[in-house]
Amino acid sequence: MHTLIIEDEKPAARLLQRKLLKLGIQADIMLHSVEEAVQWFTENPHPDLIFLDIQLSDGLSFEIFEKCTIDSAVIFTTAYDEYALKAFKFNSIDYLLKPIDEADLEIAVAKYKARSRDKSTAIDFEQIKNMFLQSAAKQYKTRFTVKIGPQLKVLKTDQIECFYSENKGTYIHTVDNRNYLIEQTLEMIEQDIDPSDFYRVSRKFIVPLKSIKDIVVYSNSRLKIVLPTYKDDEVIVSREKVADFKKWLG
Repeated sequence: MHTLIIEDEKPAARLLQRKLLKLGIQADIMLHSVEEAVQWFTENPHPDLIFLDIQLSDGLSFEIFEKCTIDSAVIFTTAYDEYALKAFKFNSIDYLLKPIDEADLEIAVAKYKARSRDKSTAIDFEQIKNMFLQSAAKQYKTRFTVKIGPQLKVLKTDQIECFYSENKGTYIHTVDNRNYLIEQTLEMIEQDIDPSDFYRVSRKFIVPLKSIKDIVVYSNSRLKIVLPTYKDDEVIVSREKVADFKKWLG
């Protein structure tokens, strides 16, 4: 069996090589980048089986198959969790979740051998790439945990009327007119929430679209947002953000 390992982390590639050797499989060729793999495939006979890491140092390994026609069977290796990799459970394609378990490796190799006897090694890499990109898309937070004395309380994002900062602290104001101090800064929160649902109108406020009760023209070409229950301060869209805010509103 002619076997190839494509893995950008050299220690991980060597470890996989040793585990394969225990199964009687010699993997003498190891490649570490998209560029290196493309060059190798254009100059050498293609292997029977490829152990393929999805994310390489210079891009997704799917790019290799966009540049080369390869008929080899593939077993994916990746650090992505099973949720992200549910897309690969079709057409007898297997994957190994890092760190690779030797028992799982043996099962994957057995699957390859069974499939190769049936000559059913065709793989639609474009389909797999699209499914992977969709499954691996950023997952935004749907809830936040706040501390109330010795207890923890979970707040879902649909309970949040706004995030705001005050006196070097960051708070959640909820639809039931309560305020909760949280550990994250507004900058950290901004990275975790869905930008189609939330907008940072100023250095002090992040508001969800669903909580905007009214929008009023304010002085100096700014806008004032009226929220259902938050009344402690005026929520103003800063002048430099007005155009982008209107675009976000759609």
